[in-house]
Amino acid sequence: MDFSTIKLVVSDMDGTLLNDNHEVSPRFFKQFKKLKALNIHFVAASGRQYHSLIEKLEPIKNQISIIAENGGMLQHDNELQALLKLSNTDVNRCIKTLRTLENAFIVLCSKHSAYIESDDIDFTSRLKEYYTAVKSVDDLTQLKSDEFLKIAVFHSESSEKHVYPHVKPLENDFQVIVSGQNWLDISHLHSNKAYALKKLLDKMGISSDQTLVFGDYNNDIDMMKLAKYSVAMKNAHPNVKRIAKFETHSNTNEGVEHILEQLIGSKY
Repeated sequence: MDFSTIKLVVSDMDGTLLNDNHEVSPRFFKQFKKLKALNIHFVAASGRQYHSLIEKLEPIKNQISIIAENGGMLQHDNELQALLKLSNTDVNRCIKTLRTLENAFIVLCSKHSAYIESDDIDFTSRLKEYYTAVKSVDDLTQLKSDEFLKIAVFHSESSEKHVYPHVKPLENDFQVIVSGQNWLDISHLHSNKAYALKKLLDKMGISSDQTLVFGDYNNDIDMMKLAKYSVAMKNAHPNVKRIAKFETHSNTNEGVEHILEQLIGSKY
């Protein structure tokens, strides 16, 4: 891989930069300093809530760009922008469908908070890892005064098997993506990580030929297609491995750091 033209590195978080304990390695933070010295910009791109991403990347939060909620939000130069939003009509339509599914738990994601209407102990305990700003309400369809970016659906066994087949008809009007083993996301038809990344590249004057992207799941595919350099994790979904140009070690074996070491080494 020729790293000579790379000016921007984008990484998914869960299953990619984060290990299985949901931690960023000390090695990455050391590498980040070297990337910054080389004028290579870093972007964290995730289905996670913005507040959760900030918590994971606290030491460098003011020096990076962040794509949160699968492209629903973009932070650059410490300016936070909500991108494509769902209307109240959209939200109510999707929630009506989701409420018919067994063992599927709904998270309504806004610019300021995530909202839930279930007190299931297993669900709420799992939720804490991905959402740090959460409010419990009696009825999600009664929320009116917020900017809604995404509806996340949690299934304890498999979102791809137990949720996706039932919401597939919504794909004509919404972006429906399996974003993890237990998660599926519904958002504005044109909202995804690639949409937000393209806005960022245009803002920074960086081309896709100068961009390196890491990912592991279906919600990473569009942004990986956008970049000249796309790297799938060893633990990636088969769909991701099919479209990625390169493959690295798993997230538990610091696959992102392995490639970044090569990138940094090529510059000295």
